[in-house]
Amino acid sequence: MTPFYDARGNIYAVVTPDAVRHCGVEVPAQADHAAQTREHWALLAIEAFCGWAPGTQPPGSKEHRCDGLLVGPFQAAPPFDLLIVNTDGTLAERSGNGLTIFSQALSEQGLLPSDEACVLRVHHDKSDAVSPVETSVKPAEVDGVRGFWLDLGQPSFGPQAVGALGVENMTLNGRDISHVQPLSALDPAWARSQFVRIGNPHCVTLLTDAATLPSNEQMREPALSEGLTRIAYATPTGAGQPCAAGVNLQWAMLESEGRIVARVFERGEGPTASSGTSASAVACAAWRVGWVKAGEVKVVMPGGTAPILLEEQGGELSRVRLFGSARLMG
Repeated sequence: MTPFYDARGNIYAVVTPDAVRHCGVEVPAQADHAAQTREHWALLAIEAFCGWAPGTQPPGSKEHRCDGLLVGPFQAAPPFDLLIVNTDGTLAERSGNGLTIFSQALSEQGLLPSDEACVLRVHHDKSDAVSPVETSVKPAEVDGVRGFWLDLGQPSFGPQAVGALGVENMTLNGRDISHVQPLSALDPAWARSQFVRIGNPHCVTLLTDAATLPSNEQMREPALSEGLTRIAYATPTGAGQPCAAGVNLQWAMLESEGRIVARVFERGEGPTASSGTSASAVACAAWRVGWVKAGEVKVVMPGGTAPILLEEQGGELSRVRLFGSARLMG
């Protein structure tokens, strides 16, 4: 039986490469080779593990049972390689909730060290980013909740960090931001964005009015969904504009000191209840424009709240850490 895990409303199935092969899907034995040949097996694996059995899909539910598939580990001891497969068959460079879920699965299998950091290596096939993307994970407890701190490293900012083309430069609080015309064409309030790379690419749109935060239901309506898909997804599903490889979209509003409300539309997935790397990108963008200071930042999404730790050195963010926990679904 395929195990499904929930982290802040983000649900992933976790399977080993052997389990994929036992379903008749030929995934290569090496993670890097599997990533480079994903066109031959990824969609088949999604349908095998994430598709609804005939007659079981609830009315109004998403096309798939979960937000993606985690394939791994490819080794019996750390460091561990894995692949994060979106439901459209593409690969993600990093997923905070996905890595939290994978860490929980490794812990339950007795593979994750209980008192020291462990490196997870996500392999992908994107030409504009290094593969694998490494994340250091360490078990921890925050406010009585057992989970994991994920060290996401140092973020980078601006259009060049995500390969964005054709965007207009602006400033907010003396900091460079961007005007992404396809976004503001959908809603004039979506005119100020900050690009962030934290392993994967993000476009955080900065808002001052809660009424302009899109709900997940609104983002699933055809007119808005089609427009956001053109922006977020690479070709052929989207237009790959402004980022040829696609970009994750977020909307953020400062609710109170150190607390930001956010919404997420993921490249390869669409609207999601939460996203760990998106929450981290939101916190970084908020720091960049002076909304928050270094230290703890809480990002509130429909699926839950993500604690983020921002570390600053010499006037720049030097490290971003994300806390998360996951549970095995019954």
